[in-house]
Amino acid sequence: MTPIGTSRPRTPNRHAPAGHKPVRTCTAVMVIAVTAALGALAPATAHAATAAGLPAPFTAADTAQAREAASAPATLLTLSRFFARDGAIAQSTARPHLVGPSVTVSFLDPGFVAGHPGAPVADRQFVASKAVSSDGQAASVWTARTAKGWKVVDIATGGDETDYVAKAHGLGTVFKEPQIDAWYVVRGGRVLPLDPDARRAVGDDGVTLAAYQHLVHVKYGDKLPGSAYDRAGRGGGYGGTAAPPRASAASTATAGAAVTAGAATAAAAALLGTCLGVRRLRRSRRAG
Repeated sequence: MTPIGTSRPRTPNRHAPAGHKPVRTCTAVMVIAVTAALGALAPATAHAATAAGLPAPFTAADTAQAREAASAPATLLTLSRFFARDGAIAQSTARPHLVGPSVTVSFLDPGFVAGHPGAPVADRQFVASKAVSSDGQAASVWTARTAKGWKVVDIATGGDETDYVAKAHGLGTVFKEPQIDAWYVVRGGRVLPLDPDARRAVGDDGVTLAAYQHLVHVKYGDKLPGSAYDRAGRGGGYGGTAAPPRASAASTATAGAAVTAGAATAAAAALLGTCLGVRRLRRSRRAG
């Protein structure tokens, strides 16, 4: 696949009319490239899958370490600033804290899209923890395993990651098709929808894994990194539409060290700030 960071958005942000959420264009190439980059953060385990070809969740020990990073004093300080953006609340009174369990988040796998034999439908990418402020705002803290341990790589508004995993009630494997901001659960050999975007894609009753693979291959198979679509620079958006991005901020440095994990993490964080977020305008701040 094309090295991460070689594909860039080719069109400027589009601004919605007054009263509407702003929309940022996004491309299937970029989203799939970010999926690959996040997977590269932990090459020994990012593609771990069960015998059924489904991504295995991070272990309890890994999840505990991820949550420790998400609840560290430096992260909570960053969350206070995040919740206080635009004067929503005073930073000193935000009092962010984590709620609910931290969960494994998986994204649609590029190999599955391409039709590679044995490729899992999704790859686990990071651990998400839901944080709330004293005035009820919610944010999702994304923590990835890097060469230097578990690090916070992004903070995004809302709690989609943990909310949709919880919605499956532990029955099946939850994953996201980030290109259209759709959430699914794989259960009993079928891909079932968890949100309206997914229902529009596969219907109320879902589809078989084979049918879903055909669906995403038709949509994205010719748009993978290194494809003619990618090489032609047609990165201005997929299908003429894009989901409105969510507000986001890459985590700031801890007291004595920036939250970094080498070139792969930096590239992933940069792309996460420009492409992967959904629903609301993302605002990104780089570590360091």
